[in-house]
Amino acid sequence: MTITQNNGARRGRLQNIDIGSVLLEGRAFIALIVLIIIFALLSDSFLSLGNLVTMTKHVAYNAILALGMLFVILKGGIDLSVGSTVGLAGVVAGTMLQGWQLTLFDIVVYPQVWFVVVIALAVGTLVGFINGILVTKFNVAPFIATLGMLYVARGAAMLISNGTTYPKLGGTEELGNQGFLLIGSGRILGIPTAIWIMAVFAVIASFALRKTPFGRWVYATGGNERAAELSGVPVRKVKMWVYVISGLCAATTGLIISSELTSAAPQLGETFELNAIAAVVIGGAALTGGRGNVRGVLIGAFVIGFLSDGLVLVGVSTFWQIAIKGAVIILAVMLDQAQQRITRSKNAALAAANKQSTPPQTAPTSA
Repeated sequence: MTITQNNGARRGRLQNIDIGSVLLEGRAFIALIVLIIIFALLSDSFLSLGNLVTMTKHVAYNAILALGMLFVILKGGIDLSVGSTVGLAGVVAGTMLQGWQLTLFDIVVYPQVWFVVVIALAVGTLVGFINGILVTKFNVAPFIATLGMLYVARGAAMLISNGTTYPKLGGTEELGNQGFLLIGSGRILGIPTAIWIMAVFAVIASFALRKTPFGRWVYATGGNERAAELSGVPVRKVKMWVYVISGLCAATTGLIISSELTSAAPQLGETFELNAIAAVVIGGAALTGGRGNVRGVLIGAFVIGFLSDGLVLVGVSTFWQIAIKGAVIILAVMLDQAQQRITRSKNAALAAANKQSTPPQTAPTSA
């Protein structure tokens, strides 16, 4: 009798599982598996070890950028300036590695690589800080503030470099500025440095969002800013810091790519902001804020990276690549909206069922 009841309960639970909801929630992972299968069938070299390492290295660029974007989107904002910050950080690094001319003293300084990295990261952080100031202190809409900074950062990169590219950033032993190429071209235990950096950023971001008060504040601010403020959450500080984090991640990406290319150009990073937003959205984060996680962002970055490299590998035209990537982003948003509608319907049905099952309260009768 007990076995029959347990089997019946198990069947009831299985019947309550909504296959459509399961597929929607795991859509990013399913899309990644489908891409791998399709490109593996179209190209014999797609699943080769060398190609997988190279593609994962390319994924790292978008992933680091998307991790910073995740904090901003979780808060309910957007950062369109990350692509320009990538280019600006690369140009700053290139300027110092090829000789930082101090006109006031009429000398040229060749800083060591660690100093170059610190200054470039500081510049990216400064861009994020300015975005945060515009949003929090001057109440500028995030879209407008970061769109303006997109042009400001790109213009600054053009002015610093005079529109030219800085080649050969390897440095020389005589000047003591070697080692920059290890950031993007080096390997640790046989794995490219960029992949290690991506892993470190992912672990730190996951810990910050899941285990720290700041992470809870980010989710609370994105879910309901007014309620979070009434609950004692320092909303303005949260807004400020998410843009600072995004700027830092963008500058890191700029250093990695400039190191791999051994050159820095002011045009570097154009449209990168779209890849970062796409990775976050494909990973299941809501553009309205309050929902998303690091695991989803990483899967989304792999989808974007494998899709781009796979299309190149099978010889698809660049124009078609852009169109296909745009279609994938639109599809991801449509699926996210479908998931939200299903969730709202379930919550409404559950609330109605609970209301019907609650017995009406009767007033006590006096003796």
